Amino acid sequence: MSGGQPGDAVPGQGQLGPLVDRFDEHVDRWIERFRGDPTLDTVFRAASTVGDFSLVWHVISVARGAAKGRADQVVLLAALLGAESLLVNQGVKRLFDRARPTMAGDPRLPVRAPATSAFPSGHASSAAFAATVLSGWDRGAAGAAWWAVAAVVGTSRAYVRIHHASDVVAGALVGAALGLAGRRVARRVLGP
Repeated sequence: MSGGQPGDAVPGQGQLGPLVDRFDEHVDRWIERFRGDPTLDTVFRAASTVGDFSLVWHVISVARGAAKGRADQVVLLAALLGAESLLVNQGVKRLFDRARPTMAGDPRLPVRAPATSAFPSGHASSAAFAATVLSGWDRGAAGAAWWAVAAVVGTSRAYVRIHHASDVVAGALVGAALGLAGRRVARRVLGP
């Protein structure tokens, strides 16, 4: 919410309809109960920051690739993340041009001001995309860990009020769908 106060007028409201607005308001009121907790504020602000430019996914990919001796997967994931980012940030977002709830995050939780519109969340999209691709390579606990990281990164965007909750949900759905396509590309390029 602009100015950090629940109930304030919110940019972007009305653009996707009253049902979506009610969902966003309900989720924001629920999250507001947790804002101000020093641990949660630190975790979600950090997650939002390391999600910029998919940094967290590139770091994970390099560390994972070094441990497994899979430089080919590192290079491919970097290329796929670049394509996903271009498609979402320069394609899908332009179709909606939704205003963000704030331009630099909640005043209590400032983050980098993004240059693109709100819908869908690029952080949530790249997180779900990376988690989908990585969990295709890593089954079990490792695959679940990638999804846990993705959930924290995506949630962080609504927590710091740089995105509406519906932006995050839509971003996760778009990213997961694109991630399934990314898995197919990975199988063609690298084999099973």
